[in-house]
Amino acid sequence: MITVNQKHRLPWHAGMTVREVLRRMRYIYPHLVVRVNGAVVLEGDYDTYPVPDEAEVAVIHLMAGG
Repeated sequence: MITVNQKHRLPWHAGMTVREVLRRMRYIYPHLVVRVNGAVVLEGDYDTYPVPDEAEVAVIHLMAGG
């Protein structure tokens, strides 16, 4: 299992990536900051960055406004 934003638990499987976690959690905002076990993941790496079993994933929506 992995934990997302300290409250959601998802089943883990070998080969899981950040992109899959975002899809399964239905994050649709265009600008996100993602950390896996404290390490910031660049947007260009979402498709290939592995999420290990028991990972703590943090997803933060960036919003603009004024």
